[in-house]
Amino acid sequence: MRVTIFGSGYVGLVTGACLADAGNHVMCLDVDAGKIERLKRGEVPIHEPGLDALIKRNAEAGRIEFTTDAVRGVEHGLFQLIAVGTPPGEDGSADLRYVLAVARTIGQHLNRYSIVITKSTVPVGTADKVRAELERTLRERGVKLEFDVVSNPEFLKEGAAIADFMKPDRVVVGTDNPRTTELMRALYEPFTRNHDRLIVMDIRSSELTKYAANAMLATKISFMNELANIAERVGADIEKVRIGIGSDPRIGYSFIYPGTGYGGSCFPKDVQALIRSAHEAGHEPNILQAVEAVNARQKAVLYHKMHRHFDGALKGRVIALWGLAFKPNTDDMREAPAVTLIELLLAAGARVQAYDPIAGAEAQRLFHDRGSFTLAKSAYAAAEGADALAIVTEWQEFRSPDFERLKEILRAPVIFDGRNLYDPAMLARFGLSYYAIGRGRPLPVS
Repeated sequence: MRVTIFGSGYVGLVTGACLADAGNHVMCLDVDAGKIERLKRGEVPIHEPGLDALIKRNAEAGRIEFTTDAVRGVEHGLFQLIAVGTPPGEDGSADLRYVLAVARTIGQHLNRYSIVITKSTVPVGTADKVRAELERTLRERGVKLEFDVVSNPEFLKEGAAIADFMKPDRVVVGTDNPRTTELMRALYEPFTRNHDRLIVMDIRSSELTKYAANAMLATKISFMNELANIAERVGADIEKVRIGIGSDPRIGYSFIYPGTGYGGSCFPKDVQALIRSAHEAGHEPNILQAVEAVNARQKAVLYHKMHRHFDGALKGRVIALWGLAFKPNTDDMREAPAVTLIELLLAAGARVQAYDPIAGAEAQRLFHDRGSFTLAKSAYAAAEGADALAIVTEWQEFRSPDFERLKEILRAPVIFDGRNLYDPAMLARFGLSYYAIGRGRPLPVS
């Protein structure tokens, strides 16, 4: 199969590398010439475990290449995948200018039948707009060509995207043409051989499925955070509650971990876009609005715990912060709870000493002009001389620290754990005050 992918960001690169690894000839196209040159040199601009090696292997085999040449890209692919960004507008709606710009580009250079696939996360009705843009551009050229537009949303988790693509839970395809269904089935057949996971539906249902999936997961997170706040006030332990409800197969254990709220490039943007779509359709999405409100409040939960612990006297305090990315195994800090916490602490006059195994460079870009923010080279270096330690991202290396060493190097032996990594009773025995999420009142230090 010959595949062209417009957009060499997260979705485009993962999709392209995985399709190439299955033997397809993939051309990744981007308007950013600097990014394309870096990719040609083997420099992958995003952090995703295993992606560098996957791209290197397939580039050396000639199965994946990178270009800024739109004419060449459109000529290359039977499948034309649109994988550009859809950033949120001020009103929360998805900005489709880049998606429609790609549709115009394809229409300007298309000379034979192609399947145009919207891989970007887009609101319901976008495929109709892509089709209309293609038809309008072809009319302007005086050309009549057959093409199909397909919705094929991605369901990739940052940090595990390659495994998600190679062994998908499902492949959703929205189309109104049976012939196109069979071509899409052939494209994905190497990834669904053990069990047919291709789910075919109409285009609008496919577009809504992506938003619905992310909104459901975001809802579970906000619901558990709401329960955690209740548990804390009534003296219950949310971790025991989590096990109690997760054992029910109708609920399950996935996405019911309380914490400091969700972040990243998907959940915040997609919940907002779905709310906007609902309003445009004349519906008031009360649950989705509550999900967003709970999440916004939860991002400040560690700050409020610190504020109470120090009786509001945060000015001049040094706060160590472990974890900056919105989740482990990525350097993505978009909408990350750590960003909210840092901004609140700096505004209160505190100093922040932060450490993250991967996201340090991104944090430096965001906070390079803030004199009260410094990056440490290790977790313990961040904790040295701090008045408190806050844990925001559950990186594996934070799960079993040397608590005796922490007690020695912290100026004040107090930990604010936004991910419930530790046993409160054990930390009390080490002489550390411990504030977690939804775990009742801190145990007295022994």
